[in-house]
Amino acid sequence: GKLGRYPPWPGKIVNPPKDLKKPRGKKCFFVKFFGTEDHAWIKVEQLKPYHTHKEEMIKINKGKRFQQAVDAVEEFLRKTKGKDQASSHNSNEEKNRRNSSEERGKQSAGDEKRKAILSEGKLKKGTGEGKKRVSSVSSERGSKSPLKRAQDQSPRKRGRPPKDEKDLTIPESSTVKRVMTGTVAGFKWPPSVSEPVKDSDPHFHHFLLSQTEKPAVCYQAITKKLKVCEEETGSTSIQAADSTAVNGSITPTDKKIGFLGLGLMGSGIVSNLLKMGHTVTVWNRTAEKCDLFIQEGARLGRTPAEVVSTCDITFACVSDPKAAKDLVLGPSGVLQGIRPGKCYVDMSTVDADTVTELAQVIVSRGGRFLEAPVSGNQQLSNDGMLVILAAGDRGLYEDCSSCFQAMGKTSFFLGEVGNAAKMMLIVNMVQGSFMATIAEGLTLAQVTGQSQQTLLDILNQGQLASIFLDQKCQNILQGNFKPDFYLKYIQKDLRLAIALGDSVNHPTPMAAAANEVYKRAKALDQSDNDMSAVYRAYIH
Repeated sequence: GKLGRYPPWPGKIVNPPKDLKKPRGKKCFFVKFFGTEDHAWIKVEQLKPYHTHKEEMIKINKGKRFQQAVDAVEEFLRKTKGKDQASSHNSNEEKNRRNSSEERGKQSAGDEKRKAILSEGKLKKGTGEGKKRVSSVSSERGSKSPLKRAQDQSPRKRGRPPKDEKDLTIPESSTVKRVMTGTVAGFKWPPSVSEPVKDSDPHFHHFLLSQTEKPAVCYQAITKKLKVCEEETGSTSIQAADSTAVNGSITPTDKKIGFLGLGLMGSGIVSNLLKMGHTVTVWNRTAEKCDLFIQEGARLGRTPAEVVSTCDITFACVSDPKAAKDLVLGPSGVLQGIRPGKCYVDMSTVDADTVTELAQVIVSRGGRFLEAPVSGNQQLSNDGMLVILAAGDRGLYEDCSSCFQAMGKTSFFLGEVGNAAKMMLIVNMVQGSFMATIAEGLTLAQVTGQSQQTLLDILNQGQLASIFLDQKCQNILQGNFKPDFYLKYIQKDLRLAIALGDSVNHPTPMAAAANEVYKRAKALDQSDNDMSAVYRAYIH
């Protein structure tokens, strides 16, 4: 359904890791959800008895994953019942007879207290009564990484419930069946719960928000759900929307969607919008790129102005600041189609000044503006697993719910226009610098007589292990530089990130050094290859 409303979901109470503090405000419990690896803090007032509402919830939720969760609940109850029966059989028979009536009464009352379902809830702002800053770590679909396997195998230690929950103390063996709303964030257990969360291996798919100097509280996004995160200072609202519904289904918006720019990223995005049932009108500077999408059900727009004027929300994803400006301000451009109520979402990775200028001209015509650059590559775009960084019109962000669900695994709302551009450049600065370092290491290994494959094997067994590291090294070892992320675009992002540092007089020497290597690669005609082709800049 719409972002902010979710189907009920069953879970059981577990004790939180000792490093994880309970959100301030109303009393809540730490819950593990059946059928998933997700955990979350759940408010007490959002609970309902499981058995009483079980049939009603099954009727509402037809999804396969929900049914699997219910099956997991029933299996858990069977096992628990079996253990209880075994325990009872071994106890003194006379004592059982004397206490059976009393125990049955207690168990009945206890089960009603312990087995509950969290009622379907409307999204509320904040993760608790007090404002809480949350660092969000994005989850990953597909094959498990070494870290994920380690997490799956790690023991989950439990202790006593927090002292401030004495009036709702629930024994370790008991269960609470609950459903999750958007007001909470889930926690991903680190490889060992005795270690601080912040020390868990930094895999490529982990994106952390750090807005204050206080230690981060790390949460794992409940897969494809919505959560609101706020700084303790309250100065900036940060929202992470994990976008696909729990049962895997998406209800597409009835708004007409436009899309401008069918490059590596735009093509995958449009395909996923169409697959999820959206009505999409497309335009591209070279019109032949539109043909494939017309065959898939898209409509063809003759100019950007026509697309904007005929659609409710128009997305754009182009190469750089100049292209973004030309698209809006040029002949038959976006601005000519803007009138009051029209919505424009720019997904290009550009600098904050450019996106601020575009926002001003769109809004001056009565339009609504959202910047939403994406972190990812062609493969992630095709898989609908992009990370979306949004800022600007909060209402428009929420209107884009089903679109973000279709194209990405997580979206973050970062406040005012310009914030997403800055964050995106910083993310790509880190990524580009890391890629150059990988290339530098591989070439140094080669010239000193070391095996490049062995170096990769060693790195994959260490803390730097990640999908990104492995894929890019494999590209280099195989000599396959087919673009997944154009080298010319990562160089552009490094250049813009360095300029961002200049604007606030902040040193960026690592990025500056990496930028020089990419410029060398461009001089060697590597612009239209993958960023991993920066390797060729090191070959003498």
